[in-house]
Amino acid sequence: MTKTSDFPYINRELSWLDFNARVLEEAYEKDNPVLERFKFLGITASNLDEFFMVRVAGVREQVRSGYKGTDPAGLTPEMQLEQLTKRIHTFTDRQYTCLSRSLVPLLRQNGIFFLKPEELNEEQETFVEDYFRSVLFPVLTPLAVDRSRPFPLLLNKSLNLAVRLRQGEETAFAVVQVPSILPRLVELPSAAGRSFIMLENILIRHLSALFELHDIAAWAAFRVTRNGDLAIDEEAEDLLVEIQQSIKKRRRGRPVRLELSRHCDPELREFLIDMLDVREKDIYEVSGPLDLTFCLKLSGLDESLCLPKLKPVQAVDFAGWNDPFAAIRERDRFVHHPYESFDCVVDFVRRAAEDPDVLAIKQTLYRVSGNSPIIAALIRAAENGKQVTVLVELKARFDEENNIHWALKLEEAGCHVIYGLAGLKTHCKILLVVRREEDGLRRYLHLGTGNYNDSTARQYTDMGLFTCRESFGADASSLFNVLTGYSRPPRYNRLVAAPDGMRDFFYRMIDGEMENARQGRPSGIFAKVNSLVDPGIIARLYAASAAGVPVTLVVRGICCLVSGVPGISENIRVFSLVGQLLEHSRIFRFENAGAPRLYLGSADWMPRNLDRRVELVFPIEEERIRRRVEEVISLLLEDTVNAREQQPDGSYKMVDGRGRPQLNAQWELQSRAQEAYRIKMEKDMETEGMDRL
Repeated sequence: MTKTSDFPYINRELSWLDFNARVLEEAYEKDNPVLERFKFLGITASNLDEFFMVRVAGVREQVRSGYKGTDPAGLTPEMQLEQLTKRIHTFTDRQYTCLSRSLVPLLRQNGIFFLKPEELNEEQETFVEDYFRSVLFPVLTPLAVDRSRPFPLLLNKSLNLAVRLRQGEETAFAVVQVPSILPRLVELPSAAGRSFIMLENILIRHLSALFELHDIAAWAAFRVTRNGDLAIDEEAEDLLVEIQQSIKKRRRGRPVRLELSRHCDPELREFLIDMLDVREKDIYEVSGPLDLTFCLKLSGLDESLCLPKLKPVQAVDFAGWNDPFAAIRERDRFVHHPYESFDCVVDFVRRAAEDPDVLAIKQTLYRVSGNSPIIAALIRAAENGKQVTVLVELKARFDEENNIHWALKLEEAGCHVIYGLAGLKTHCKILLVVRREEDGLRRYLHLGTGNYNDSTARQYTDMGLFTCRESFGADASSLFNVLTGYSRPPRYNRLVAAPDGMRDFFYRMIDGEMENARQGRPSGIFAKVNSLVDPGIIARLYAASAAGVPVTLVVRGICCLVSGVPGISENIRVFSLVGQLLEHSRIFRFENAGAPRLYLGSADWMPRNLDRRVELVFPIEEERIRRRVEEVISLLLEDTVNAREQQPDGSYKMVDGRGRPQLNAQWELQSRAQEAYRIKMEKDMETEGMDRL
């Protein structure tokens, strides 16, 4: 934690490392099943890859350019890079300690073995020999490095072997890429339990077959992480072509990390440093397999060694309804994923695509799945002659290629496709259906906190509202007119939009709570976000605390605010929940002198969300839905299993559950969703029986 001249502020990159450390704690947690612990370890590795590609790379570029300015924590880029490097080296050591000392031995106790080449029995050696000859060898491409053959351009995050060769007195070098198209873990014949060998170990065992004219003097596994942040010229004549070209540049971006086998041969080490132009501090030597993201795929080995899968039920608000439009006309409908299935959203689009009375569908798409039923329904709607307008955000980081693919498919089907706005990312989650009915046109609307992605909807906690209220529909039409045309940003009836009005809205709401506290009226602020970075919001929250406003924050990831500091933030409590599901919903509640105002939305409290993105926050006005969201808030704050509370020094500790019943909020929400659905079905059956009588 660093204290600026104004208030305490934690550097955002260091705060992110704290978050990834909380994920790693789940890999160390003995109460988690062993394969669940492997999954968390894999998540930390995947997170760290992206962190290097974007955040560390960004700081490196600032240092390279000579920028000497400081962030709100008072750190220059050079100071940040020094602290990041030191902490990431320590973190990496903890990852591999977890793997070698905790997880692999525990896996052996459960009859699953990761074998090294020297541990193979005769039958397994024969199997590996056959596998190398028939499967691995045909796809390998050994690359010599000499005067006529320069060091190859290695793909970002690819796993490779560097080899030092000897022929008499001469030394040569070569590189072999471990094929990513083949499974990283190869199952071996085993008399008891299940045994596996890493693909690279098969390759290492047979290196001599690739270099028959040379002796193998030394080898080392290595992996390069490159700068992956796209430099996009949004003034380019064709944004789609510009992004396609930028994606190609990502693959050959400047190296920002070199992962290397520990005790690497000194000559090989110098060879790689010279060829890749990396600093000594950017080398991360590890005692174990490189690229721990393979741990993410181990859950399929044995479900009994994982946490029970959360099983979504049909959304209770749509249970018993065959016609989603009729259900929404009766009253607003609410859904909470993944406890309630995402199918109601998909079904809403599918029904709209086939309904002859639907005239138009308009939707924003930020991230979608690889085989998206939403995209399929939109294409079907266009084929049925409906006017379909889709804003596909091409600049969604690391989803650019996927989004380009779907944008072209939608265009081919006859949809109007908008590629986002210059200078802004469109991150809001909104779906508008215009339908012809007896009393005129009616606008049906879905607003959400998460992406229209049926895959992540099974893993991320998100909320959605369906409504056909005219005030919401008018706002939605106005928003799409801004996104697709040259309309001036309107004054919205119900929606709060960024970048034009959301920052001022939150400032007004926080200021209102401060005034309520001063006047002795009920006051309070609750916010659940993924990240809290914005200095302006943080300063307002500190002021609210000083004014006596109780502030409770649930911040899953980055939190630059420091809670519990006397005279500054003693009325602020910050919690982080890291559990089986990824907490993704954004919820905002303001006490408002005893008449609470409740909002859901797509925006975190970060400068990019408030100033450089198109975001939406929307009110929850129906009392029945308000009670459901309030219940979620209460359970999150009662969690004694997944919740950690921030301390005044910026660290996090598990909440003290002594004297309180053990509560996992995620499991409790699943249980309550299943019970609500069961009760609804029983009531419907009783009603049906009475009707027959």
